[in-house]
Amino acid sequence: MAEIHPTAVVHEGTVLGEGVRVLEYAVVGKQPVLGRKSTAKREPLQPVTVGDNTVISTGAVVFAGSSIGAGCIVGDQACVRERVTLADDVVVGRGSLVENDTTIGSGTRIQADAYITAYSTLEENVFIAPCVVTTNDNFMGRTERRLERMKGPTIRRGARVGGGAVLCPGIEVGEEAFVGAGAVVVRDVPPRVVVVGNPARVLRDVPSEELL
Repeated sequence: MAEIHPTAVVHEGTVLGEGVRVLEYAVVGKQPVLGRKSTAKREPLQPVTVGDNTVISTGAVVFAGSSIGAGCIVGDQACVRERVTLADDVVVGRGSLVENDTTIGSGTRIQADAYITAYSTLEENVFIAPCVVTTNDNFMGRTERRLERMKGPTIRRGARVGGGAVLCPGIEVGEEAFVGAGAVVVRDVPPRVVVVGNPARVLRDVPSEELL
């Protein structure tokens, strides 16, 4: 049986697994309100599904059309937008935002105040440190050309992204790569290397003892 705090709002049709906890003032199944010029899809959204033993924490918002796996934590005041898929055992830290049409693999941890832009892919066991920013639009809202090229980063299995790093649109961070704190990633990062700086450059290989 799920536990829903009296101040929480769970919209009609939402499916909650066994042991799910929806804490104070959380909202699950919210319908999006889109701006007139928004590029987001506008078709009807399926109800949210939430897997067993997941916690939707105080003040968190999970939009309709998303799927949350088992054993996840959506932290205080975090937000998961529409058509997002979280696999099992994902953590979305306090105040973080996962934008629409994003897929996040099992065991991935997103720390506080990170921004995961729309149309991103994070594979399994990715680590996103606090205040990381990802982007998906090289034209920043100008020209129709941007629509066919709008894409967030792809972050491969076991990669780690340090605090305050900025990832530019469409780049790929390779498997088990390490992006240093404050780096600005403007091109693809090879697997199992450390990159630092602005623009980010390869510093060395990831030590073997740190590989999964």
